[in-house]
Amino acid sequence: MSTPPPRPQFIALAGPTASGKTAAALAIAGEHAVEIISVDSALVYRGMTIGTAKPSAEELAAAPHHLIDIRDPLQAYSAAEFTRDAERLMHEIAARGKLPLLVGGTMLYFKALFDGLDDMPAADPALRAEIAAQAAEKGWPALHQELSQVDPLTAARLEPQDSQRIARALEVFRASGQPLSFFQKRLAGGAERKPEAPAPRLICLEPSERAWLHQRIAQRFDQMLAAGLVDEVKALRARGDLHADLPSMRCVGYRQVWEMLDAAPAQLLATAPAPALALMRDKGIAATRQLAKRQLTWLRSMPQRQVIACDQPDALDQVLRQVRAWVKP
Repeated sequence: MSTPPPRPQFIALAGPTASGKTAAALAIAGEHAVEIISVDSALVYRGMTIGTAKPSAEELAAAPHHLIDIRDPLQAYSAAEFTRDAERLMHEIAARGKLPLLVGGTMLYFKALFDGLDDMPAADPALRAEIAAQAAEKGWPALHQELSQVDPLTAARLEPQDSQRIARALEVFRASGQPLSFFQKRLAGGAERKPEAPAPRLICLEPSERAWLHQRIAQRFDQMLAAGLVDEVKALRARGDLHADLPSMRCVGYRQVWEMLDAAPAQLLATAPAPALALMRDKGIAATRQLAKRQLTWLRSMPQRQVIACDQPDALDQVLRQVRAWVKP
């Protein structure tokens, strides 16, 4: 078997949602010849633009972007697929004389790229169908209870109706005899890092004051609603082949709007009632805050990161200074 070529040097820019990653990436692109690889499990989906805060046409034109709009919402996109795609793209970008700039907030993707994927079982359609049939007979809470017996760590962080994640955790256990938490612990520990890979140059945008991030999250969610998030979800529902348990429809924002439309579809064909919208908005903002909290927890497990306080007025200048220290323009 031939040895794969060494991974080219790259820069990674990570941070929780609404921390200013897009602005920082474009500032870097203004000084350096880069191509941007999206590290975002939601930006891969076509037809999901408003609720994912997808870069605008002008922003996309400022530098070549990759791994955006590459999947239909009906399709899944795994960390293993991301790693393969990112590795390939980094080599292609380096061959063009450009610097790969990885930007996003899907921390599992970053961990998989930095530390390897270990030997977690791949998706098994037969096992997944068996689990789905059992769920149809017993209900997802019963399968959640089963999961709590074999993988209490994973079960403790999942809701009893979280069908997608319960199914995957049971699938991993039945295929390997090991709980999903076993593989995730090994991944988080960094035991599988490839020795030939250069140490990642990782900039992390982290707020010094959580209230600053919370304000930005609320502001951005309101902007999404004003831009037509509800109509975007209505259009996705109108396809007829999507459902609430798909990874795409479980993205923050989309899930809350979908649930609102499920609650009173007849009333919501034209304009959603104000109380329903207000409740959905509160749920969406709360879910986004929880996402940001999880992202920050992941980030703090990455000791190699260079932290920049994104709530400071000179945050962009600090980002550019750090990149200049690594790369000559």
